Amino acid sequence: MERTVPSTASEEIELYLRTIYSLLRSTTEVQIRTLEEVHTATNSLLHPGARGETPDVSAFIYSMLRLPDCIPQVQTVLLGQSSDVFLRHGYEGIENWQPVSARARRRRCFYDGEKTLASYIASRSDIEDVIPVLTAFQIEWNKIHTLLNRCSHDRLFDILENLPGTFDDLAEILQLPEEDLERLWNVWASSPLPGQENGWNAQNYLLRIHDQRCSFGIRLLSGSLSEYWRATRLWWDHIEHAAPQLLTRPVYFISSNTHSITNLLTGFAIKQQSAIEEFLNRPKNVRLRDEWQAIQSGQTSSSRENFLYYVLKKLQQSEFGAHLNQAQQLDEQQHGITHIVSEHSFDVDAQIIELNRLDPSALDSRVKPWSQADMDFLRNSNALILNIDYPLGLGAYNILAKVAEHASPILGVYIMGKAATLNGVRGDVMIPNVVQDEHSQNTYLFQNAFSAADVAPYLIYGTVLDNQKAVSVLGTFLQNARIMDVIYREGYTDIEMEGGPYLSAIYEMYRPKRHPVNEIVNLYGVPFDIGILHYASDTPLSKGKNLGAGTLSYMGMDSTYACSVAILRRIFALEKQRLSS
Repeated sequence: MERTVPSTASEEIELYLRTIYSLLRSTTEVQIRTLEEVHTATNSLLHPGARGETPDVSAFIYSMLRLPDCIPQVQTVLLGQSSDVFLRHGYEGIENWQPVSARARRRRCFYDGEKTLASYIASRSDIEDVIPVLTAFQIEWNKIHTLLNRCSHDRLFDILENLPGTFDDLAEILQLPEEDLERLWNVWASSPLPGQENGWNAQNYLLRIHDQRCSFGIRLLSGSLSEYWRATRLWWDHIEHAAPQLLTRPVYFISSNTHSITNLLTGFAIKQQSAIEEFLNRPKNVRLRDEWQAIQSGQTSSSRENFLYYVLKKLQQSEFGAHLNQAQQLDEQQHGITHIVSEHSFDVDAQIIELNRLDPSALDSRVKPWSQADMDFLRNSNALILNIDYPLGLGAYNILAKVAEHASPILGVYIMGKAATLNGVRGDVMIPNVVQDEHSQNTYLFQNAFSAADVAPYLIYGTVLDNQKAVSVLGTFLQNARIMDVIYREGYTDIEMEGGPYLSAIYEMYRPKRHPVNEIVNLYGVPFDIGILHYASDTPLSKGKNLGAGTLSYMGMDSTYACSVAILRRIFALEKQRLSS
């Protein structure tokens, strides 16, 4: 059926993408400055102040959090799908370079210690993410560079040396409200540069901006579709080698993260409560300790379990609790959970969970649809859960298509991830039954396995919105006010990046041909479960207030765990029904 709803395509966005791909056809390095004008012309909702002389703080923070901390030293960015691609282009042993990562984007990157950054890409979506982020970073860096150079180096150093008393002077130089400068300062303070004086992270970051303009060059080593497929095959071969039982046993596929599902299944954090409480009593954890005491006394309705999961991660990141990382890994293995770290290709870790090895007594109480005795049916199950760290954009299509090619039967596909909302607030949960995919230009109609009633009992702070319409967009920077107007007028309120590509793969899992293009596609006849849950992390209509302005933090775990609980309860219910029949 031909699609009748309008495309959300924008002439400015289409021009931006055409320019990017025409430049990347070059076999030499392409300068990001050639994209700055077309980038600003898109009027991106994530970068509304691109044209102004005043720094766009939210856009700058957003891009900094999605690039490795070494990025101020980088001059050349290399993009490739696998180590073989880098080797063929003369870059031998890049995985022996320093591994680096961004705080808010999972992508395998390696830094040569001088000026070159090598980054693995899983699909075209990575290109459409990396390049706008680099461009936004360069634009905003150079704005601040210009403003700082209107005062002398000596005066700037004097201001930095006498902080916080001179904070208002620095804000005046940068033409920023002190509130915005403080947000930037906090990010700089946690972004160490190699060789800098301890405790002077933010000051040295500013001095670096003062002393040099940003000028990135980028080189795409291979953009062929076959290389993306080859990288996906390398990813799958590594998983299949570690867990060959995926080829012979029924599989429930989950795309989520690598912490919430396992936390709910093992109870490791609950067993570490005494160590966590000892950690909370340390002087720097006063705010968390007060929150814990409020939960214990019933003064707040926050989940005790969610709080322990949250603090456990902070404990493991500290010197005081680093030993618990190995302890948790051993505990997961005893519960039939195998963690598989991706190698030699893109950064998507996986977990294999054997249902018959789970201990019903260790399960989070929220995931048990029945009494503990009634959960004994798990011992007779031969099913597995394949849980992957959710990929970006078209990488989702490549991965699920590869999984479906080898694992059979697949009993359910469950997708949980972040999204922007046009009608809710951060922390809400959105449940779509219509997804418009800007990759295939298809509009997918499907029976979502979840409704509000499946999630609401486990959500404390947010609201559950079911019967929603979602749009799978091309990239985070690739939306503007014009696109948002079209989306909202057509009733689409859920904006994300993976749902459409996953549904394209699902179409090919039960139909004898490749997914169509620019059609309305009915997936109601699919012979297995489809469940999609999105939790709101951004509100793009709130004038630049995105995750560049903050993070979901502990409050964001409320919606994450509510979705994870719903997914596991659904799997257990289906598995009990399957075994009994």
